[in-house]
Amino acid sequence: MNSEYLTPRQIVEELDKYIIGQNDAKRNVAIALRNRWRRMSVKSEIQTEIVPNNILMIGATGVGKTEIARRLAKLADAPFVKVEASKFTEVGYVGRDVESMVRDLVEQAVNMIKARKKEQVKERAAAIVDEIILDALIPPLKGPTIKPVQQPFSDATSDSPTSDAELNERTRNLFREKIKNGEMDDRKIDIQVNQKSGPGIGMIGAGMMDEASMMNLQDMISGMLPKKAKKRKVTVSEARKLLLEEEAAKLIDMDEVKEEAVRVAENSGIIFIDEIDKVASGSGKKGGPDVSREGVQRDLLPIVEGSTVNTKHGVVKTDHILFVAAGAFHISKPSDLIPELQGRFPIRVELNNLTKDDFVRILKEPKNALTKQYTALFEAEGVTIEFEESALDSIAQTAFEINAEIENIGARRLHTVISKLLNEFLFDVPDKIQPNSHIVITKDMVSEKLSGLVKNKDLSEYIL
Repeated sequence: MNSEYLTPRQIVEELDKYIIGQNDAKRNVAIALRNRWRRMSVKSEIQTEIVPNNILMIGATGVGKTEIARRLAKLADAPFVKVEASKFTEVGYVGRDVESMVRDLVEQAVNMIKARKKEQVKERAAAIVDEIILDALIPPLKGPTIKPVQQPFSDATSDSPTSDAELNERTRNLFREKIKNGEMDDRKIDIQVNQKSGPGIGMIGAGMMDEASMMNLQDMISGMLPKKAKKRKVTVSEARKLLLEEEAAKLIDMDEVKEEAVRVAENSGIIFIDEIDKVASGSGKKGGPDVSREGVQRDLLPIVEGSTVNTKHGVVKTDHILFVAAGAFHISKPSDLIPELQGRFPIRVELNNLTKDDFVRILKEPKNALTKQYTALFEAEGVTIEFEESALDSIAQTAFEINAEIENIGARRLHTVISKLLNEFLFDVPDKIQPNSHIVITKDMVSEKLSGLVKNKDLSEYIL
């Protein structure tokens, strides 16, 4: 099924495979994603007037805000960029300007489209690579050779080669089949590989230039420098990997890739702005760094409401990019954001704090649950591990208690607890615990190994 046409209900079902709870947030992002497709299907001129419903997620750390946005982008097969609002500075200060998030999004889109196009030309590129490898193994004869091969005892009906050229061609055909079948993969050959250009060229006195102009200038200078071809002795299988990338790139029209990437970024791009509460002026304080914070909000405003940004791949309009902002809002409130910016995030979603029952489900249900991750790690050593129900309950209870009494870091606390629980076993495999062993994690084992965590609440070693 094409992910582009998933219904809101199906999107929520997909998100449920990785994220426990937070149904309200899932429903809102599912509607926002489906609205993308609905807008593209509108035939009248009102299509350009339909603006995305940007979402503001409010919730403590570790409840699933970032994970929802990341999984959503994967479902949509859309370019996705996650940025921290606290990393940006107001124009005029030294640091990253907010437009860089749009440039990152276009870069992401270019990589996506390029990968898609490479997949389309893979077979053609593979055929060209096989010929290059064949030329390195059995070079073709230069020019026609009419000197016949001496066959004094052959009869007229023999199909033996009659010239060097024919012999060469037959040998090449034989080796061509061997290359295709992978029989020659370990043979060493000499190939010419284009060297990648080194790191970006630094420029003195470029402090007054903006980031986009700087990148364009660096690309232009890099493009003017001659590319060096280097001779390398590699195996046939290594040569295939190196050359496939080069030949596929030659078959792709980069201008077409850039045009499509800009279009995809404009219509399907998702920008996730994390820690937006850090640029809110908390508790009505004025002065100090808050001047810069408000400046960042004012710089964010035109991008979120729709403006044009120059990137090295072309001009990008941000009118239909979906913006999802998130923050814990411990110190500040959403109303501390400037009113214009608040108005650009019409959908407010409050994410719930995780309960002990949520922790139990997080340990068992998601496709990438921590218990499944550790099971896979032990299986790599040939050891099986089993968690009893009561043990999972006890792990969840411990994580919940530490969150309640020290600091609430949500589901991330489970990493601390399980790591403390299993570190000794991970250290003993495979020296003390041999392959084919079976480990059972019981409630008593959890109580014994984690008792110190709950008692010594001031031990900073265990606070992430």
